[in-house]
Amino acid sequence: MAQKIIVTGGAGYIGTHTTVELQKAGFDVVVFDNFINSDPSSLDGVQRITGTKPELERVDCADDVAIADAFAKHSDAVGVIHFAALKAVGESVEKPLMYYQNNIRGLMNVLDNMNKHGIANIVFSSSATVYGVPDVLPVTEETPLKPATSPYGQTKVMGENIISDAVRANPNMRATLLRYFNPVGAHPSAEIGELPLGTPNNLLPYLTQTAAGIREVLSVFGDDYDTPDGFCVRDYIDINDLASAHVAALKHMLGGANGVNIFNLGTGRGVSVMELIKTFQDATGVKLNYKIAARRPGDVPAIWADATLANKVLGWRANVPLADTLRNAWKWQVKVCEKNN
Repeated sequence: MAQKIIVTGGAGYIGTHTTVELQKAGFDVVVFDNFINSDPSSLDGVQRITGTKPELERVDCADDVAIADAFAKHSDAVGVIHFAALKAVGESVEKPLMYYQNNIRGLMNVLDNMNKHGIANIVFSSSATVYGVPDVLPVTEETPLKPATSPYGQTKVMGENIISDAVRANPNMRATLLRYFNPVGAHPSAEIGELPLGTPNNLLPYLTQTAAGIREVLSVFGDDYDTPDGFCVRDYIDINDLASAHVAALKHMLGGANGVNIFNLGTGRGVSVMELIKTFQDATGVKLNYKIAARRPGDVPAIWADATLANKVLGWRANVPLADTLRNAWKWQVKVCEKNN
């Protein structure tokens, strides 16, 4: 019988791609989602790719009673992958209490119910934001954590600490903290992808929406950074590579790994915003209307990952070339536009 995995926030961008990889690996997936930042139709896309629609519990992790009921129904799960969280940096600065209430309370409810039902394994969706503005690049798992630059980032730091304390207190529990760099792209089938509600907070969906004529112009914030071409540098990791890392992390724990393990998930290569724009134009043949704007407060000039530890321990690496990632993102954007017209 297939092992059951609970995926909180499983109808979201990273959640759907991870659900596809889990199903391909033979796991039975139950999605917990409240659809604040996602759409139920995304799970139809998962079904079209894998042939199986994951079971769904429409539940808010921050709702103590509802989450307890959902866990009681699925107490036979062997692990949880926890994505469910609010994630807009700017909004978190404007509404910090909402972010702490949702992200921290949701995580604590998940851990509490895992303990109650003896579910031992959790993979936590963390972020490179925990490193703040690093002194040395690339960033390894040993890089000192700096103060988070937003309440959103703070919830990731606090989340990691809460999980680490919970594992220390319960010798039967195991956790993997995955620190993502910049997830981009879509499934090659164009059945699932990033579908932001309202104005996108991330660069790539804003870029593809500008290319599609939905947005008038893409603002590139700052061209005077201390980087090779003056533009911000990031580590853009394909969403499908990122999703497969969650399966590798889960298998690592189910195979007997103990305690808390931390891994960076990135390509190991820094790409400037302008390099990304040029690669998109070359890969798709679509010209982009962009303009140079003033720097945004709080933007880190450059950050990219050293993912050697994940390569060695999990046997995982990022393989998809950036041009393919950007082509898949554009294919997805075109499909969304066709569906909406």
